[in-house]
Amino acid sequence: MKEKMSIHYDAEGDYIEVRFGEPTEAYYEDLGEDTFERRDEKTGKVVGYAFFNVQKRKEKIKDIEVEMPVSI
Repeated sequence: MKEKMSIHYDAEGDYIEVRFGEPTEAYYEDLGEDTFERRDEKTGKVVGYAFFNVQKRKEKIKDIEVEMPVSI
């Protein structure tokens, strides 16, 4: 079965959240520079990412690169 990827942008909070598969109970690991990795609490598997201060990044024209947990 193929996993779905969900992308949510919150303009008021100025963050983007990318989630893989169905929502699970998870925690965030700080990767630095307002980038967080979302990990499943039970398995430790990467289930998403969160990026804060999106508008600030846009002004700096900074790319965000993270490892994908699944093959495309």
